[in-house]
Amino acid sequence: MIDTGHPPEQMRFQLSLRRRGISDARVLRAMEEVPRDRFVDPTDRGYAWRDSALPISCGQTISQPFVVAYMTEQLQLEPSHRVLELGTGSGYQAAVLAKLVRGVLSVERYRTLAETARARLEGLGLYNVEVMLGDGLDLGSNLGVFDRIIVTAAVETLPQSLIDRLDDGGILIAPVGPHHGVQTLIRMRKSGGTIERRELVAVRFVPALPGIAREL
Repeated sequence: MIDTGHPPEQMRFQLSLRRRGISDARVLRAMEEVPRDRFVDPTDRGYAWRDSALPISCGQTISQPFVVAYMTEQLQLEPSHRVLELGTGSGYQAAVLAKLVRGVLSVERYRTLAETARARLEGLGLYNVEVMLGDGLDLGSNLGVFDRIIVTAAVETLPQSLIDRLDDGGILIAPVGPHHGVQTLIRMRKSGGTIERRELVAVRFVPALPGIAREL
């Protein structure tokens, strides 16, 4: 038997993504290169390569790997892109993005999550990610516009201020719907001042809340 250098559970993880329709070779490579077990709580590391969401600190979750891969693929990323992520969480999605683009700004409202994610990303040498503690739904005007925007928490409606941060030709992807229920993953593309909106798949995300968390 040929030794691939990957444990069986990681090989099954990759095969599962392909079987479920992830076909972008760059996305698959990024998913292979980012060690998901570094982004879960120590007690859950035995489940890190399963295709399921897992709990993390502050009542949040690390998303199901298929959802991470699917959202990443739908962004149609290029190496030159600058990406805004709202909801750093564990830092896993930011790490995958960092393998594919020039730079990522990831915004997190929980200080504990922001600091932990920053340390994980630096530990992996992913220095093209900036983790910022802040309110992703109310960002300062000094951040400019982005080629791509990904929202990793559920919003009931997409704020216009967020759409305005999308550069011409840019793509935004976000789960939109009730905070405590099933949402729809929405992809929006800006082109010449018009917005093309497409509904993708049903998902479940924790809610995006305003402000910086007072605790944690």
